[in-house]
Amino acid sequence: MLAADEGAVDCADYWLCQKVYDWSGMDWLAENARTLIATPARILLVVVLAVVARGLAHRALRRLTDRTATGAMPTILRPLRNRSAQAGEAIDQVAARRTQRAEAIGSVLRSFASIVIMGIAVVLVLGELGINLAPIVASAGVVGVALGFGAQNLIKDFIAGIGIILEDQYGVGDVVDLGEAIGTVEAVGLRITRLRDVNGVVWYVRNGEVLRVGNKSQGFAQVVVDMPVAHDTDLERCRAVMQEVADAMVAEDQWGEVVLAEPESLGVEQITAEGVFMRLVVRTTNADQWRVGRELRMRLKERFVAEGIRTPVPLLGSSAGAGSGSR
Repeated sequence: MLAADEGAVDCADYWLCQKVYDWSGMDWLAENARTLIATPARILLVVVLAVVARGLAHRALRRLTDRTATGAMPTILRPLRNRSAQAGEAIDQVAARRTQRAEAIGSVLRSFASIVIMGIAVVLVLGELGINLAPIVASAGVVGVALGFGAQNLIKDFIAGIGIILEDQYGVGDVVDLGEAIGTVEAVGLRITRLRDVNGVVWYVRNGEVLRVGNKSQGFAQVVVDMPVAHDTDLERCRAVMQEVADAMVAEDQWGEVVLAEPESLGVEQITAEGVFMRLVVRTTNADQWRVGRELRMRLKERFVAEGIRTPVPLLGSSAGAGSGSR
């Protein structure tokens, strides 16, 4: 005890060594108190704090993403709420997409938080073990630069994927035009978007290669029908007939449920050598735009026949060619 009081015990932390010696009475334990007790205690404290910080960060991010997932409905879809059960399904689809997007972003943020917190914890633990971090940091910097050059396209794809998901440019079930590929989105990942075209071909598009997106299924859809008629047609009567056909169709329950606004017969859209094109516009839910368009064209054609509204006569060259071919 006297030797310890006189400083015979060689220890960097004299206060700790003195306490250990007073408690145990063993010189070797007191001399190695820093290595056997202080360092493990500091390492344990760092690990505990890292785990607690990681848990708190994950909890905060989950609360943030949950609040985002249950946010208010976009203004453009609010008129759907009281339209029909099918409109309710559209609202549910929007909510599901919002939830999926929030979960994807939350997963990325939680992974990033875990990497940062655990990385700091590892550096602190290595420092406590007396390991020189300078060579490790320098080596990591060189490796990081090499990987950055080698995987710049991969990093570009991931960053673009995060932007696509965060901004909700498109989601599963949307019909999109990505330039080279046009079809229905089947999966949206952080690196690749998968979609299937009308022929059943599956396209894999790197997110970093998506320079512009045409989304045909977001919010609402506009069905535009251009009907050709002969030059001598009573255009005002034709416009009124098209409006009557569209109004009658919307009055039916099965079609009124998917139409979001009153149809508009706009009149003459284009005049060409072949004939006059009359335009009709109907706003529908995004999932029903194609079947509404097909039904509307069929009804317009049948009504035109009943009203005696003639379609353009083929040009003389085309008629002659067809006649000579039939002979």
